Amino acid sequence: MTKLPDTMKALVAYSADHYVLETDWPRPVAGPGEIIIKVEACGVCAGDVKAKHGAERFWKDFIIAPVIPGHEFVGHVAELGEGVTGFAMGDRVVSEQIVPCGKCRFCTTGKYWMCEVHDIYGFRDRVNGGMAEYMRLPANARTFKIPQNMPIEKAILIEPFGCSKHAVDRADIGLEDIVVISGCGTLGLGMVGIAHLKNPKLLIALDMQDNRLEKAKEFGADLVWNPGKVDVVSEISKITEGYGCDIYIEATGHSASVAQGMAMIRKLGRFVGFSVFGAPTTLDWSVIGDQKELDVLGSHLSPYCFPAVIDWIDKDKIGTAGVAKHILPLEDWEKAYQMAETGADGGFKVILKP
Repeated sequence: MTKLPDTMKALVAYSADHYVLETDWPRPVAGPGEIIIKVEACGVCAGDVKAKHGAERFWKDFIIAPVIPGHEFVGHVAELGEGVTGFAMGDRVVSEQIVPCGKCRFCTTGKYWMCEVHDIYGFRDRVNGGMAEYMRLPANARTFKIPQNMPIEKAILIEPFGCSKHAVDRADIGLEDIVVISGCGTLGLGMVGIAHLKNPKLLIALDMQDNRLEKAKEFGADLVWNPGKVDVVSEISKITEGYGCDIYIEATGHSASVAQGMAMIRKLGRFVGFSVFGAPTTLDWSVIGDQKELDVLGSHLSPYCFPAVIDWIDKDKIGTAGVAKHILPLEDWEKAYQMAETGADGGFKVILKP
């Protein structure tokens, strides 16, 4: 067996304004039950970009630095710790974003994605992320094998589309529902594709960028509207006899989208919020209670979603084409972050290859 190097390349976040590409960072070593992977690729998430911009929600209460970012990763097993079963050298794997502690009240009742300790790859120094040549998957990691021949442009979408599935699951879409998905970035597009599998009466996608709307249409949306060009609340009213949509899924992270959803959703409707917001959102809560008696649901991470999403992506049951268009070397991480933020060149997901 080839001996692994003692050091590696890694992007390290020391603080919001101090990211360094280290060339001799210590390579992780597998302890009991642990797996070391050779990272094949790592996607740049909107959360990574927000952390780089110093989002207070991340740096004040959550990030433990120095840390290697990146939770959307694919890799091959390069080292197996004592006692690991079910995996072999060379297996191609992905892992859910959270590494649950297994001991808190949420973990012991099967709700591990709300783990009180809440170690998430790329945000805590004890669970470093995938923007490095090698990565450690702890014993409690939720790791899954994936096909060796799955193109990287598809494989890198497993984690974000897992989050998309959980949001759609929370929406509990029925055949007679008129569903609106606000935001058609990578996660929103995953929601469109998965919501389409539910066969709702009408599936509508909203976004301020027309190229994203075109992709949403391709992935299964019946109607696509740009709120910058169309009075979407009025349009929903027209096609629902004034009642409003049954379900609204928020995937933009912008306050205006929340207010928009509250305005267009019908009485007794269902609002699902997935996004991480850069600032507090205010609204008239009487709309939720006294006026409409809404079900307002949150959505966090991707519990129990990976097996289905891996299968759907592998069998082309949900769209992936054109979402991950740009693959850059780790050395170009600054450009990758910028592209992920601006959507340059019509891309949605930007991939880094260590």
